[in-house]
Amino acid sequence: MTKQTAQACVVAVISFYLFMKLTPSIPQPQSYHDFADKREFLGIPNAFNVISNFPFMVIGLIGVMLCHHRNYLNFSLQGELWGWTCFYVAVTSVAFGSSYYHLGPNDNGLVWDRLPMAVAFTSLVAILIIERIDAKKGTLLIIPLIMAAMTSSVYWRFFGDIRPYLLVQTVSCIAIPLMAILLPPMYTHSTYWLWAAGFYPLAMLQETADRLIYAATFHTVSGHTLKHLSAAMVPLILTVMLAKRRPLHDPSISKQI
Repeated sequence: MTKQTAQACVVAVISFYLFMKLTPSIPQPQSYHDFADKREFLGIPNAFNVISNFPFMVIGLIGVMLCHHRNYLNFSLQGELWGWTCFYVAVTSVAFGSSYYHLGPNDNGLVWDRLPMAVAFTSLVAILIIERIDAKKGTLLIIPLIMAAMTSSVYWRFFGDIRPYLLVQTVSCIAIPLMAILLPPMYTHSTYWLWAAGFYPLAMLQETADRLIYAATFHTVSGHTLKHLSAAMVPLILTVMLAKRRPLHDPSISKQI
């Protein structure tokens, strides 16, 4: 471990300690589980909030297969393969975790919804570190970042405090577009990162406006259902990016960022 890496780890640990020490505990509001659309369809309770998770499974499984199909996605580094595999496994898991939660919304189910989402966030952070900062350090960070993500969800379930999960989510959502903008890319089509990053805040807005959207659409679709579809656009856009991009040092292509 280099001196700079050690210093960064110390700063991160101290910052987290101060955050937990100086901010009040945030419990999970039980009103969160009260979604607007409770319609049953084909015997499935809360059907549309369950079924709208299907895109995560499709995109996640396709992503895992493409990652390991004859280097179809043109990875330049082994760490990229591991990072993107972790991301797509997490995306696939979101489909199952979120569907399970929405069949009977409660805290026990919510942890299985949030855990793979947190892993997906941190996998993307690790991938950008690998691509744009340091391949070796980024690869070594994959497991620690994923463990931190999983711990944040488990901590909330055991201690009733969602601060660590909110921290993982917020830091990831800020770090990903910032790194995409400020750090030089290895590949073409780098702007796809920003398109993908833009859909997650949209999903959060739709979730907040769950009942408003449900009423505005005359009980056709709820904000939470749209949230799932918007959030699924993130891995979809990133998959298109991976399929289209090429290394910038490849002399046979023009620079497309």
